Amino acid sequence: MDSRQLELLEEIMQVSFGLVETNLYLDTHPADEKALMLHNTFSKQYRDLMKVYSREYGPLMYTGMSMCPWQYIDSPWPWDIEYKKCKWE
Repeated sequence: MDSRQLELLEEIMQVSFGLVETNLYLDTHPADEKALMLHNTFSKQYRDLMKVYSREYGPLMYTGMSMCPWQYIDSPWPWDIEYKKCKWE
């Protein structure tokens, strides 16, 4: 796994965390427009990052489209990622 791939994964995880948090907040505060705008911003970032990741490294999730042969099997497994190289460690 090269550093660019690791950076993309890290960004995807950060944005995904923001999506989960805003989702939980919006479940109890559905009329908060500011939180909804933040959630929508995270949603767009997530979609864009996943598109870039898939284009450069293949599908990250089994739900992604693949060329033949099936590329998902080549994706890094969580235990294969060198998290020590991430900025947050």
